[in-house]
Amino acid sequence: MMNSQHLLKIERDLRALSLEELEWVLELITRQVQEKKQISDSFTDVKYMNEQLAAMASNLDIQAEITSINNEFSVTEMDGLKKGLKKL
Repeated sequence: MMNSQHLLKIERDLRALSLEELEWVLELITRQVQEKKQISDSFTDVKYMNEQLAAMASNLDIQAEITSINNEFSVTEMDGLKKGLKKL
């Protein structure tokens, strides 16, 4: 456990609190710890997703499939573009 001067002061201050005040502080600390865990988990999830996306982007089979899909839809995209231009 850390024994910084700041933490020792907090410990001394906690001793002066009533039971009701201690329960309130405990609930507050519990909420803050849960929030920090969620943020940490989110960063871990984002890192994992980025790793997965990088792996997919370098996968030759996936690149070929994306090229095939893009080729299939290129005609459709041009149709939509022409219609959009006519409206302008």
